[in-house]
Amino acid sequence: MTLKQKIGQFFFPAVFINDTEENMQEIERLIKEHNIGGLTFFHSRASAATNYETKKKIEINDYSFERLKELIVRFQKCTTTPLLMSIDAEWGLAMRVEKTPQYPYAITLGALPESEINLVYEIGKQIGLDLKSAGIHYNLAPLADINNNPNNPVIGYRSFGQNKEKVARFALEYLCGMNDVGVLGCLKHFPGHGNTSVDSHLGLPVLEETLEQLLENELVPFIKGIENNVDSIMIGHLAVPALNDGKNTSATLSKPIIEDLLRKQLGYDGLVISDALNMHSVSKLYKKKGQLEWEAFNAGNDVLCFAENVAEGIQEILKNATSERIEASFNRLWKLKQKAGILTGNTEPIGNFNFETTSVLNRKIADNCITKIKDNDNSVTVFDAKNRDQLAKLSLYKNVENVFFKTLSSSLPSPEFALEKGDENSIEKLEKDLSDFDTIIVSLFVPKAKPLNNFDMEESVLQFLAKLIISKKCILYVFGNPYALQVIPNLKSATGIIQVYQDFIEFQESVAKQLLENLECKGALPVLVKGI
Repeated sequence: MTLKQKIGQFFFPAVFINDTEENMQEIERLIKEHNIGGLTFFHSRASAATNYETKKKIEINDYSFERLKELIVRFQKCTTTPLLMSIDAEWGLAMRVEKTPQYPYAITLGALPESEINLVYEIGKQIGLDLKSAGIHYNLAPLADINNNPNNPVIGYRSFGQNKEKVARFALEYLCGMNDVGVLGCLKHFPGHGNTSVDSHLGLPVLEETLEQLLENELVPFIKGIENNVDSIMIGHLAVPALNDGKNTSATLSKPIIEDLLRKQLGYDGLVISDALNMHSVSKLYKKKGQLEWEAFNAGNDVLCFAENVAEGIQEILKNATSERIEASFNRLWKLKQKAGILTGNTEPIGNFNFETTSVLNRKIADNCITKIKDNDNSVTVFDAKNRDQLAKLSLYKNVENVFFKTLSSSLPSPEFALEKGDENSIEKLEKDLSDFDTIIVSLFVPKAKPLNNFDMEESVLQFLAKLIISKKCILYVFGNPYALQVIPNLKSATGIIQVYQDFIEFQESVAKQLLENLECKGALPVLVKGI
């Protein structure tokens, strides 16, 4: 390859699976003309995180997975150098592609006891196999971020928790599972995106910690990853003034953070990939096309993810970079392509995903992660109320046909009610309906995983729940992000609280069985939750 062709390998532009044929032809042109090294797949332009504020409607395409496979085969056929296909699949292909296997969020896995760490390995392995069935060999996951800020708008549920040692161990198990089936992984977002309160898709978060504090906490999982020869590390779009002469420069554009800290001080010589360069924390910094790509490369990134100015970026790097630096980055990427086996023709989709295998694994995780936060003999309480005809079931944000209620119904028959929207009339009627019962099983299906607007729980619903908790014996089941517990008023007055994390069928059935048989809950909260 010429030097220019080698530079082309550093570019991983985005492909939107459900885009137009014209856009796909443009990707083919980039492949043929610029010898790009890989592609990063997203569902659609409307679903891109940077489009959040536009509220674009996401169109569902039941055939996205087949479309993804077809595109991968098509793009591999038009290149002279095999492409390293990548995707964000932190909790499986379902993160980007509908009707594909979905696994629990990292925060759910973080609730598992250390003795069940093999389940995290199995998650990595299964996700790896699912990706290979699409022809993808590079997962931009898992997070090594320590989740120590409950108001973090973008990390939260995507982190294994706030215990640095557990985050490190679980991230490595996940990586090991993927590697063992031939899929590359990535620790992100260096130097640690957990303790921030700004979404880097939309603005620049600032981390105020000193180097000593980072070494003590945020950097621990990355250091463990370096010791275990992690495939790649993704640099986050966040500023750390203490590492950058007091400047609020994004880590992705900071030589002191990448070259000095990561490369020299921590001794990492593996592949460094930027976070998506379309993210607003960096995308609007430079008017000249190609300047951002050059600045990111010059700061120490080997691969430029979601690069939007390929031709101009190649020219800027060719004009400004030394041949030694170009060769060093090229060799790191080439080494990973060799490890993935794509240089010897291993580029086609292999195998098929299996929803039954996914379900069995999700069931094992449910059985081991569900967390009992408060228990005043919950099983005894509800059976006693049932025998006195004083038991009711209430579902919030899901109808009464949910699996949890159906599983309970044969052994715990009782009137069932639902509140799917917090309008005044519905709440008034519900208050009257529940007035005849003294014990309520409340299933709260938290609408959103992100904390914005109280996880999309309406204030009217929260106030209704607050009154119910202090006036009745409430056994509360929370299907969602455990941080949602912090926005529920009067929570300490609840008779029982069970954190279930996911609303998957397997989790609903598992927690119902736990209640009916009074089984042990084996999980532990992976984060500190105030107010309980």
